[in-house]
Amino acid sequence: MIVAGLLGPFEDLLTEVLKFLHTSIGLSWAWSIVAITCLVRIVLVPLTVRQIHSMQNLQRHAPQMKELQKKYKGDRAKLNEELMKFYKENKINPAASCLPIVAQIPVFISLFFVLRDFDTEILPEFPTANLSWLHVVPDITANANAHWSGYLLLAIYAISQTTSTLLMSSTMDKMQRTLLLILPLAFLFFVLNFPAGLVLYWVTTNLWTTGQGLVTRRLMPKKVVELPKRSSRTPAEAPPAEPTPAPTPAPAKAATANPPPPRRVKRKKKAQRR
Repeated sequence: MIVAGLLGPFEDLLTEVLKFLHTSIGLSWAWSIVAITCLVRIVLVPLTVRQIHSMQNLQRHAPQMKELQKKYKGDRAKLNEELMKFYKENKINPAASCLPIVAQIPVFISLFFVLRDFDTEILPEFPTANLSWLHVVPDITANANAHWSGYLLLAIYAISQTTSTLLMSSTMDKMQRTLLLILPLAFLFFVLNFPAGLVLYWVTTNLWTTGQGLVTRRLMPKKVVELPKRSSRTPAEAPPAEPTPAPTPAPAKAATANPPPPRRVKRKKKAQRR
């Protein structure tokens, strides 16, 4: 298989790390999977920091992006073009929010192959190995639908996936966020045929993401109101109108202190008759 050949080094590395955690530290195979999940998330901390900064940057510029969406609502191609220019001018990388998930895909697939071949490649070296988890999941190498505990693990997976999505997608578009909330439920039908140990890995990484989201929200500085950064794509705002000064009342005519005397009209005397 091509994928198995490409991920062969990852599979060998995970196998050696699992053996080390089991033999040197004394963890059971199930808890070794939990420990290896935590190690992977620690290695991905730099990408996680970039993810958080990207989400905060998107949140700061959300009002401007909404204005662009309103302006080019009827032209999808123009909207995408203007958004790409806006991202470039403001140094926004939307793909950074997906980096931790993308980086875990090789680990996830490699662990699937490790658990699939566990009986033939690892178990012969440890014939008395305990494959249970918390005495609830009897065998982490069996499919999740092989035992009632697998369905319990799937329920925990769905809840943890939804919670982590709610915490890490607060800046996403409403449609994208709805899709991310529905996707885990649709993915359950495929997870049923996965080994229980693989579901345990994904539950652990979801719980890590949930705790990370809670810590991030607690440590995140309070929102400061600041003027948005202008760009050539941002719609221009009309300058505030200057207040019109009130009209100055005309000064009243000063009253004359001593009014002039009334004008006397002299009447002509009538000529006397002779």
